[in-house]
Amino acid sequence: MTSPSVGLELGLLRPQGAHDRAAPARESASTSVSPAPGTMATDSWALAVDEQEAAAESLSNLHLKEEKIKPDANGAVVKTNANAEKADEEEKEDRAAQSLLNKLIRSNLVDNTNQVEVLQRDPNSPLYSVKSFEELRLKPQLLQGVYAMGFNRPSKIQENALPLMLAEPPQNLIAQSQSGTGKTAAFVLAMLSQVEPANRYPQCLCLSPTYELALQTGKVIEQMGKFYPELKLAYAVRGNKLERGQKISEHIVIGTPGTVLDWCAKLKFIDPKKIKVFVLDEADVMIATQGHQDQSIRIQRMLPRNCQMLLFSATFEDSVWKFAQKVVPDPNIIKLKREEETLDTIKQYYVLCNNRDEKFQALCNLYGAITIAQAMIFCHTRKTASWLAAELSKEGHQVALLSGEMMVEQRAAVIERFREGKEKVLVTTNVCARGIDVEQVSVVINFDLPVDKDGNPDNETYLHRIGRTGRFGKRGLAVNMVDSKHSMNILNRIQEHFNKKIERLDTDDLDEIEKIAN
Repeated sequence: MTSPSVGLELGLLRPQGAHDRAAPARESASTSVSPAPGTMATDSWALAVDEQEAAAESLSNLHLKEEKIKPDANGAVVKTNANAEKADEEEKEDRAAQSLLNKLIRSNLVDNTNQVEVLQRDPNSPLYSVKSFEELRLKPQLLQGVYAMGFNRPSKIQENALPLMLAEPPQNLIAQSQSGTGKTAAFVLAMLSQVEPANRYPQCLCLSPTYELALQTGKVIEQMGKFYPELKLAYAVRGNKLERGQKISEHIVIGTPGTVLDWCAKLKFIDPKKIKVFVLDEADVMIATQGHQDQSIRIQRMLPRNCQMLLFSATFEDSVWKFAQKVVPDPNIIKLKREEETLDTIKQYYVLCNNRDEKFQALCNLYGAITIAQAMIFCHTRKTASWLAAELSKEGHQVALLSGEMMVEQRAAVIERFREGKEKVLVTTNVCARGIDVEQVSVVINFDLPVDKDGNPDNETYLHRIGRTGRFGKRGLAVNMVDSKHSMNILNRIQEHFNKKIERLDTDDLDEIEKIAN
């Protein structure tokens, strides 16, 4: 991440080597030393696997160093089961890393046709929405920054959220929107609008679940504040050491909950009573991380009563909702309904096999008989994914491999190459099952059926996996490999859940395969 040559000045508080050093394990969910983006898959396939293995090695070492003794919610120290802890670590890694991945690979906003629901705190006050940024009467240098970022008109969420966030007096807001809807730019604009540069102390505070996500938000602030050189930004992330007793003069502080809490309470770098805008981003990722929920609530309690509270989350299950209500008093609520995924445009089949080698043979037969633009193949474990990618490579296919041990920047580089069509087959573990839109994917193959940690069918993952072939109004094809009584049972339960028949396909019969392609 580079500082802009013009514009927003970052003061002394950029973490040293922020762009090439990862946060310590406790603070960041995707812990690792980031290689330069784009280093993946540029040489031979084997080299790519070597790099991934090395990355996996460094990651597992970091996991091992993580303490297994953690205080519970009341501060009592409890020993946790190492395996349960590890499963939790992986899940945590996933939500934060997935969110970061979505930011890295998204080149533009999602074109969302969905309806926005607005629930106002005061139903009698008029409901405003804006169709242009001019209507918001922004400071000219901010309007210039908005246009320089390529926003020509407000996105769906911005139309409704910005008038509320910029109202006088400022309104509290809980907003739900999926990734790519322009919500980061919306709350950044709200923060920048409230800052009075003449007051040399923190006035806006933004919490992010991880170090990397904090840097992504910082990037948006730098871009939007490009023509506002007097604005200054500080990062409250672990590893950013300051002298005790020092007071921060930057106007906006972005950071992770643990460090921000230290800076407010223990080290007194920030006077929380002077904060005018408090943003809690990615609340759903935040509460999936040990300790973050409690720390966020403690920070919020130090803020003045008239501080504007803004909370954003992609999902709103009960736990997130309860958390949001603790953090944001008297909120206005904005919900952006999610894109409905459907199986209506997708032809689904299953192939009966006895073992892994037969599954591979069925896959080769499929490739031999029909033309496949691009395919995604899902495996249950990293080991199977590596094996399958190597076997497909031997058969002459251009293969990309994606799995959870890879650094987020590496994953982004692999996905970019697949999007550009440099590789025609993407072999992946579950890590990639959400949020990745590649228009050319015409076939999804479940080399292993998706199951949850208890071995039950994971219907939601099944829908996300195969839903991507029927996107953009196209007809898709999904093929499920079944290799045991257990996996046949899983398939039957998936079929019952969606009430959609999955037909049997004989991959030894070329005529039958050719029929499904038409």
